[in-house]
Amino acid sequence: MPVVFRWKGHRFLFYSKEIGEPPHIHVLKDAKQLKVWLADLRVARNVGFAGHEVNAILEVVAENRQTFLEAWNDYFGH
Repeated sequence: MPVVFRWKGHRFLFYSKEIGEPPHIHVLKDAKQLKVWLADLRVARNVGFAGHEVNAILEVVAENRQTFLEAWNDYFGH
């Protein structure tokens, strides 16, 4: 479970066994989790984050999208 980025207590990561899924990033903080598709920045799953938190996280994902895609491709060999 490589952590790619940290921001205000949030960990941005992907899980090693998610081969075959399109590039995405998981964001975890406390017991909350968000999954965001990197192609179009859509939320795939939200467990516990309030709307304003999701919006702030999506801004961070958008700003770091290229870094996340490069990390995904490096890790999964694409």
